[in-house]
Amino acid sequence: MLNFDEARFTRIQSGAVALSGPLDDLVGTLLDQGAKNVFFLGAGGAGVLMQPAVQLISRHSDFPAHLDNAAELMAVGSTNLGEGSIVVVPSLSGTTKEAVQVVEYARGKGAVTITLTGYADSPVAKAADHNFTNFAADDTSSESFYLQSLEFALSIVRRRGELPDYDTVIAELALLPTLLIEAKRSFEERAEALAVATKDVGYHIFTGAGEAWTEAWYFATCILEEMQWVRTRPVHASDFFHGTLELVEQGVSVVLLKGEDATRALADRVEAFVPSITEELTVIDSASFDLPGISPRVRALISHIVLATVLERYSAHLEVVRDHPLTTRRYYRRLDY
Repeated sequence: MLNFDEARFTRIQSGAVALSGPLDDLVGTLLDQGAKNVFFLGAGGAGVLMQPAVQLISRHSDFPAHLDNAAELMAVGSTNLGEGSIVVVPSLSGTTKEAVQVVEYARGKGAVTITLTGYADSPVAKAADHNFTNFAADDTSSESFYLQSLEFALSIVRRRGELPDYDTVIAELALLPTLLIEAKRSFEERAEALAVATKDVGYHIFTGAGEAWTEAWYFATCILEEMQWVRTRPVHASDFFHGTLELVEQGVSVVLLKGEDATRALADRVEAFVPSITEELTVIDSASFDLPGISPRVRALISHIVLATVLERYSAHLEVVRDHPLTTRRYYRRLDY
């Protein structure tokens, strides 16, 4: 596979899986101590990657879970944040200004802070009450953060007595590092063809529902916009028919990410409509990838992880055919803003 180190990928994702035990132990301790809610507070893409975990807790447990933008929460506050709150802050570099600030803000409110970082000696890691470090880089961080936050969410639901098959689910997640490599391999040829076909496209509509929506937003914004300077319009599949459909015309690129949870029907509706207007519809469906040993129940929990891992193959080829390295920036961390 192009510019891909299999051993490195396996090591990173196995590291994320291995955190399930320590995370579960901490969750158990905090709940025993009377934790009353959880906040996932991040900046930019890392914060958005927490959305599937929050949705899992909200949909399977009565334990209050919140997803907020760190900077906005610090600006307006929250009556729900305080003593008894668990605050989870992801930051790959551990240096993101808003991430450092929100950890300190939350601790000042009496919350217990947990950080998920790529570097143990980073400011974010050092500022937290509890830090979990799993080294990763931009091309491996999505899966790593998705896995860690999923494990955290599963632990909360389990510790509340609402997930009796927790051990089975975690055992299946342990299979993923190897399975994700095979998913990448099976997508490699299509990824290259897709990169060649879209290298000159200057505007895409990205859409999806459920967990797939999180990855649609993330890839469109953090990869195509930030790393490739390609304009995108991310829109949830349920909102596609409330405005965005008027932007669809012949020649407009629409990229639909499909997952395997109960929201799949929302994606089906978009898939049925778009070809009647434009031929430029690209569908990437997590259900099309073989994942031996993963049950339908768990597949429904990890669609975003599968989509993230195969889309990395697309971006790897895209940077080559566009002669635009994914590390190139004009403003991000280059200017004082």
